Amino acid sequence: MKQKKSAGSPVTYFVSRTGQAEWILFIHAAFVSHEMFRTQFEYFENKYNILAIDIIGHGQSVRTQKGDTIDKMSEWLSDILKTENIDKIHIAGVSLGAVLAQDFANRYPDAVSSLACFGGYDINNFDEKLKKENGAKQTLMMLKALFSVKWFAKANRKISAYTSQAQDEFYAMNILFPKKSFMFLATINNMVNRYKTGRRNYPLLIGCGQFDIPMESEAVKAWKSSEPDCKVVFFENAGHCVNMDVPQEFNETLEEFWKDAGRKNR
Repeated sequence: MKQKKSAGSPVTYFVSRTGQAEWILFIHAAFVSHEMFRTQFEYFENKYNILAIDIIGHGQSVRTQKGDTIDKMSEWLSDILKTENIDKIHIAGVSLGAVLAQDFANRYPDAVSSLACFGGYDINNFDEKLKKENGAKQTLMMLKALFSVKWFAKANRKISAYTSQAQDEFYAMNILFPKKSFMFLATINNMVNRYKTGRRNYPLLIGCGQFDIPMESEAVKAWKSSEPDCKVVFFENAGHCVNMDVPQEFNETLEEFWKDAGRKNR
């Protein structure tokens, strides 16, 4: 994939073109980078045009300016699509990437061909009790990281992945996460319960892993209740980052979802 720098923003992004094929975008989880989708890049590289990003403070997106915050990611992503002459795109986000994917879809719905969110929650209808509980857990993890990134990464690997291979891969990326980058995550809540969900002009797929935290499966079920037309998938033998735990099942699920979306868009 070709690495590029977005003008006027700290975002580094990565592009793989195959010609006239449809575009797909991968948005990674917190504390890692676009590299968490390595097996997806290999699987889809000859079938779709691929766009991936490093979220602000992650991977190669660490050269920031005063005022740069994560709630600006959608604006920066929109600029990237314009630069690359991309009119519409299929979006897949995992964990934090699912939050950013939804925020982009809220702001730029006409640019979305389909939306797939894994290990996430409905940011337009997030229960305040769950929001506080989630915030408390995030604060505890941040305190661990401020004390020791290595300690934080060791604890986070078991929360973020189920298989030993995926845990090792997640740890190798997480250990590189800079402590100073936590400050960029402070405005995540600015994207939560900000918009009301209207009628989607694109298909929605949501899901999580069998061994993700109980709160996650409850969040997926609640989301399904509020949007009954969406598709839901629970991946067996997978934790939070399902694309890393069960890459083949994940790839095949997305491929079928995108094919269905393409047929409906014709």
